[in-house]
Amino acid sequence: MRILVTGGAGFIGSNFIRFQLRETDNIITNLDDLTYAGNLKNLSSVADNSNYSFVKGDINDKSLIEGIIKSGEISHIVNFAAESHVDRSIIDASPFIQTNINGTAVLLDLARQYGLRMLQVSTDEVYGSLGPTGRFTENTPLDPRSPYSASKAAADCLVQSYHHTYGLDTIITRCSNNYGPFQFPEKLIPLMVINSLNNKELPLYGDGMNIRDWIHVEDHCRGIYLALQNGLGGEIYNFGGESEKTNKEIVNLIINYLGKSSDLIRYVEDRLGHDKRYAIDNTKSARELGFEPRVAFEKGMKETIEWYLNNEEWWQDILSGEYMDYYTKNYDNR
Repeated sequence: MRILVTGGAGFIGSNFIRFQLRETDNIITNLDDLTYAGNLKNLSSVADNSNYSFVKGDINDKSLIEGIIKSGEISHIVNFAAESHVDRSIIDASPFIQTNINGTAVLLDLARQYGLRMLQVSTDEVYGSLGPTGRFTENTPLDPRSPYSASKAAADCLVQSYHHTYGLDTIITRCSNNYGPFQFPEKLIPLMVINSLNNKELPLYGDGMNIRDWIHVEDHCRGIYLALQNGLGGEIYNFGGESEKTNKEIVNLIINYLGKSSDLIRYVEDRLGHDKRYAIDNTKSARELGFEPRVAFEKGMKETIEWYLNNEEWWQDILSGEYMDYYTKNYDNR
C-alpha cells in the first residue's frame, strides 16, 4: 500500500505511522498542518526511514493533496486529521467544523476522483452517552452531545453518503478512549501524570464518576490496519479496550503509582454536557476482522506512566505558550 496519512503528527496518527513502518513495508506519506497538538518529535525515530515522508499542509488544501496523491501514487487515505478535544470545542466550535467536516469533504472528493480507499478515523463519542448498562454497537444511533462529537458525526455521515451515492470505497472506525505514549498533555491521563510529577493540583470534573472504556493506542492502530486491509466497503467497525474505568479510578491509579497524595485532587465544575459513560462492543470487529485488544490495561498504564517519567523533555517543551493559555482558560475559574 501507498498510504496518505492525514494528521499523522498527532497522538494516534504518529503511533499508527510508527506501527506501519515497524510492521509492514507500506509507503507512508504524512500530511499534517502542525497545529498545537501536531508534533514532529513524535516521529523523530522514523524521520529517516526510506518508506516515510512528511508534507506540512492543511487537509482543506485540495491542490496540495491532489499533488501528493499523483506524485506519491497514493492507493489509500487514512484520515486522522481532526480537532479532537471536547473542552476546546465548547470554547470555540469553528475550528472543529472547518477541519473535521470541511476537511473530510475535501479528502472524499479526491478519493472519489482518484479511486482510492478512504478510512475515516472516528470516535465512540458520536453515539452519545450510555446508561449504566449496555455497549455501543455499529448500529447504535448517532446522538452526539458536544460540538466536537457533532462535527465527527457530521463527517461520518458525509463518508457514508459518498459510499452510497458514488460507490466510494470507504471505511469508518470508531474507538473508545486511547492512552499510551506521545498523548498531548491536555488529555486526562497525561494531564494527571504530568501534574502529579510537578506536585500540581489534579482538576477532576464533577464527582469523577464518568466512565470511559480505555484502549491502548497500539491496539487501536492494529484495528485500523485490519479494517484498512480487510474491512468491507461502506462498513463501520468499533474498537474498544474492554476496560471500563471511572475518571476517579484513573486518577487514583496514577497517584498511587507515583506515590503522591490524594490531596492533590481538586474537584472542579463539571464539563458542559458531560457524557456519563462510554463502552464499546467489539463483536463485529472481532468476527469480521479478527480484532481483539491485546494490551492488558494494568500493564499498558504502567508502561504509559513510565514513558512520561522517561520522556520529560518531550512534555516540558509543550508546557508553555499556547498550551498554558488554554489550561488557564479552561481550569482557573472552575
